[in-house]
Amino acid sequence: MEKLLRFFEKIIPKSIYKKLQPAYHYFLAASAAFIYGFPSEKMLVIGVTGTKGKSTTSNLIHHILNSSGYKTGLATTVNFKIGDEEWLNKEGKTMLGRFKLQKLLSQMARENCVYAVIETSSEGILQFRHRFINYSAAVFTNLSPEHIEHHGSFENYRDAKIKLFEKVAQKENSVGVYNLDDENTKYFLRPKIKNRCFYALNPDKKQRINIQNLNIISNVKLTIDGTNFSFNKEKFEMSLIGEFNIYNAAAAICVGLSQNIPIEKIKKVLKSVKPVPGRMENIEEGQNFTVFVDYAHTEDSLKNALMFLKNLAKKKIIVVFGCGGDRDKSKRPKMGAVASELANKVIITSDNPRSEDQNLILSQIKSGIQNSESRIKNKILYEIVDRKQAIKKAISLAKKDDIVLIAGKGHETYQIFKDKIIHFDDREEVRAMLTNLSK
Repeated sequence: MEKLLRFFEKIIPKSIYKKLQPAYHYFLAASAAFIYGFPSEKMLVIGVTGTKGKSTTSNLIHHILNSSGYKTGLATTVNFKIGDEEWLNKEGKTMLGRFKLQKLLSQMARENCVYAVIETSSEGILQFRHRFINYSAAVFTNLSPEHIEHHGSFENYRDAKIKLFEKVAQKENSVGVYNLDDENTKYFLRPKIKNRCFYALNPDKKQRINIQNLNIISNVKLTIDGTNFSFNKEKFEMSLIGEFNIYNAAAAICVGLSQNIPIEKIKKVLKSVKPVPGRMENIEEGQNFTVFVDYAHTEDSLKNALMFLKNLAKKKIIVVFGCGGDRDKSKRPKMGAVASELANKVIITSDNPRSEDQNLILSQIKSGIQNSESRIKNKILYEIVDRKQAIKKAISLAKKDDIVLIAGKGHETYQIFKDKIIHFDDREEVRAMLTNLSK
């Protein structure tokens, strides 16, 4: 049905279609929910939104609920789960289209899921994919500029995400979970959700006084192999690395507590959790240096990843990254600046160039790197359009105890060139190259 409607989208004049667009999206959402029998009414649905950490937070929430005896469904950018069954998201979308999402929810309901955890994107909200989903809880991770090309401004981007909280606030026993360290939280508090839970690593004194149900993160210890921290003086440990994953875990803990799961159970579950595919995934094939594949594709996420690695690195950090075509161009020089500031060697390459000229994208990234020509001459900066060759170069440069970060694509298994989609998986490429090293 959605394909049929997209056919009409092509033949209707754009000016008319733009006016009809909200009704069009609403009709699609209503039709999908009706056809599949409004499946979300049969479960408790938890929506997770923000800029970074949505997939990991969603997976952690699923792990806590599912391991506590409540069969739980999951839909994220990275993966889908129903109970213990898991499969990768190969759709190329954070949030499935209306019919596919309602079909998945229907499958969850048929298999007696008590909960459904849905990573809920701003673009999905813009297209009404969240409509006719009976959300009971909403989680806000953090916010930084992204998808501005779709929303027109950061404020519009933020307002789209707030709509999830407005929807949840309509429920009588609604639950809201908030990262109090993010300055945008105050906007997400406008919808009057009944039961609120906050977490923070660095709350100021005013926040401590004015906020009830505030959970303090402290005693943080970060290593390249795992993380220890306290949550309201309860000690936690997990194999996920980086301060950003402490925030993700804290959000999941809040959700678990809101569902009356004992803190001791949550501690045990988080200790057993495994990294989400393509999210600071350590690729180990017996080499004497470390390689991480991560989805970091914005200025903030790349900065967070590199700052964490810089604090732990014994020797050099080598980073490989690019920027997607037909997406926010303003972030390109900013990411170049971050990489050149925090890494010892930088390799810029392609990352889903789509309809844009790959060399032009690289030049825009390079424009944010001071003395770029001198860096190229001194073999600190490399421009390698072919992503496979860029990764190969990074591996060849790595010496004992160095760290290589392959950033931007994470779990993705494709590259997009104009109207062609080819198979490409950073993790596969790295494993193959590392295996050849050991031969």
